[in-house]
Amino acid sequence: MFWIAFILFVVSLLAVFKPPFYQAWLVSVAVAGLPWFFALISLGVFLAGLFGMQAAFSLYPAATLVFAGASFLLYAAPIAAAFRIAARLPERMERVLELPPESGKRTLPAPFRFRRMITDPLKGNVPFQTMPYCSESLTLDFYASRTNGRCPCILVIHGGSWSSGHSRQLPELNGKLARAGYHVAAINYRLAPGFTSPLPVEDVGNAVDFLRQHAYQLRIAPDQFVLLGRSAGGQIALQAAYTSRDPGIRGVIAFYAPADMVWGYSAPASRLVMDSRKVMEMYLGGSYPAVPEMYHGASPLEAVAGHAVPTLLIHGKNDVLVSYEHSVRLEKALHARNTPCYLLGLPFGTHGFDYVPGGPEGQLAAYAVHHFLRFVTKRT
Repeated sequence: MFWIAFILFVVSLLAVFKPPFYQAWLVSVAVAGLPWFFALISLGVFLAGLFGMQAAFSLYPAATLVFAGASFLLYAAPIAAAFRIAARLPERMERVLELPPESGKRTLPAPFRFRRMITDPLKGNVPFQTMPYCSESLTLDFYASRTNGRCPCILVIHGGSWSSGHSRQLPELNGKLARAGYHVAAINYRLAPGFTSPLPVEDVGNAVDFLRQHAYQLRIAPDQFVLLGRSAGGQIALQAAYTSRDPGIRGVIAFYAPADMVWGYSAPASRLVMDSRKVMEMYLGGSYPAVPEMYHGASPLEAVAGHAVPTLLIHGKNDVLVSYEHSVRLEKALHARNTPCYLLGLPFGTHGFDYVPGGPEGQLAAYAVHHFLRFVTKRT
């Protein structure tokens, strides 16, 4: 029992602290999505140790209680933080984005509910249709809303360090948005190192053009597009939104995205987690000293000066792959230009925290996305 308690304690440190290496980050993603499960196990070990103690002052029974009790508290910390953030999230979003009072509180689900951590994974997926949008090699998965009439369309851009990934990553949010009255198009795009920046950004524009051309058949409102990307896909989404000058793109949502490519190269992630400089060099065609213009040209932070749209940034402060500082820098640049922007900073969130969408951070992110979409698409 002691060793179980000790292992639970070591793993519980990943619930609140940054993971020091790649394998620990993978474990931290599971902890971020299922803290209630780990907390329940820790509580069970604590109770077993409490009622199984034969010698009150024996080292191992006492240590078992200490490790199990500490583990329970650490696993519970993200849950407690989610309740605290949820209590203020609607009001803060309304104030920062200048939304009408009560614009989403009465019709949107609460930002966080404990039971949803257990019940959300039990919900079925929404069916989708795969279709080519640029050539036979580039496809998108279209999740159609069942709402009557034309609906806004959310274009989802996957992550994967610009060199991997696909349109069917993390489909749960796609289904939630489709059930909420939005069409969703999750796209594939050309990957590095075979294709470099700005080709993936061009693919986003091609996907929007395709969907607009078929707006009548797909029941899409042709002037109501919102881009949503995760990680590398977040950079692509931001860059496409800020450089396209398409009035039909009403807003952009970026999960843990690299927004300042120049600063990001100068402050790379730990090589024990990821060789972020190599990843950027594959996407941008070389190192910063070799091709500085590519880094400046691919930085959403610098594209803000051209044409920015309302922006929702979602980022965990314990992110060890893409620093939280990226979103902080972009938020400041957008506010300096009086562009509506809200940064949802998650104190215990790691990169990929929404892999389990029912987790504390996943629920808060989903609420922020729904609230933001109502703001930029003017839906009631």
